[in-house]
Amino acid sequence: MGAAYFYHLTRKPLQETLPVLLEKARGAGWRIAVRGADPDRLAWLDDVLWSGGETSFLPHGLAGGAHDALQPILLTTSAQAPNQPACVMSVDGAAVTPEDVTTLERVCILFDGTDPQAVQQARGQWKALTGAGCAAQYWSEESGRWEKKAESEAASA
Repeated sequence: MGAAYFYHLTRKPLQETLPVLLEKARGAGWRIAVRGADPDRLAWLDDVLWSGGETSFLPHGLAGGAHDALQPILLTTSAQAPNQPACVMSVDGAAVTPEDVTTLERVCILFDGTDPQAVQQARGQWKALTGAGCAAQYWSEESGRWEKKAESEAASA
């Protein structure tokens, strides 16, 4: 049984935070699906990940290619990623379900803390997942580094 980790981005944008989290997940030996809601936004993230440089190369693919099932990191809008991920990273409000949390090693939900709509949507996801009995953690970077916060802080964030 996995857990949902909520990442409240307030200091660094998605394009800086996502590669760091992807490297950590790859370090754990996991295949990852980056689940987004907008194909154009995922294409932009694909470009961002390719331009990371030689020292931070993240092998990945954008869904729709001939080798999707072989990708260690697959950017997709689908809830059914063909690369059989152990971890899903939800961006831009992409849906996650309690089944995702219970069947995967980890579900990461990254949301923009400067966008009131994104914060509200993350609150709804928190309530839905914890209400279904899923383990969840709330992480904030307000202090300048990532810190795990108490559940009461998550509910009020």
